[in-house]
Amino acid sequence: MASTFFLRAEQFVPVDLETTFAFFAEAGNLQRLTPPWLDFTITSRLPVDMRDGALIDYTLKVHGVPIRWQSVISEWNPPHRFVDEQVRGPYRRWRHVHRFTPRPGGTQVEDDVQYQVPGGALANLLVRRDLRQIFGFRQRALVEALAIAAPGPASLAFGTV
Repeated sequence: MASTFFLRAEQFVPVDLETTFAFFAEAGNLQRLTPPWLDFTITSRLPVDMRDGALIDYTLKVHGVPIRWQSVISEWNPPHRFVDEQVRGPYRRWRHVHRFTPRPGGTQVEDDVQYQVPGGALANLLVRRDLRQIFGFRQRALVEALAIAAPGPASLAFGTV
C-alpha cells in the first residue's frame, strides 16, 4: 500500500468569515493563489457552480511537464468547509479539506491535504519541497488578494499518515 502524506497550512486573516469564504468559493480565484511558475489555467467554463459534485478542470506544468488535472467538490458546506479531491492528475490520491473558522477580528483558514505520490517516500522529498513553495506562495497571495495590511500568523507542516 502506498504511503499517505499530509500537509497542513494555517493562516489567520483579519477578514470576516463570509468574505473569506466567498473568495475561496469563486473557483477563478484559484489562479490568483497559484504560483505563476506552474502556468496554471482553469479550463472549465467560469464561473463554476460550486456545490457537491462540481467538477473543475485545470492544466498546469510541473517542472515544465504539462499536466491535466480534474477535481471534484466532494463536500460543500458554506461558509465553513469544502473538500476537493483529484479525479485525474499527477497524484495517486489528493484530498484537500478547506476549513474556515470565525475568530475575534477575522477568520482562521486551514488547509489539510492528504496525498499519495507515485514513487512513495523518496518521491515525496521532491513533492514536499514543491508543495512548501506552492502553499507558501498561496499564503502570501491570499494576503495580497484580500488587501490585508497587517496579516496574521501563518504556518505550514508536513507528515505521514
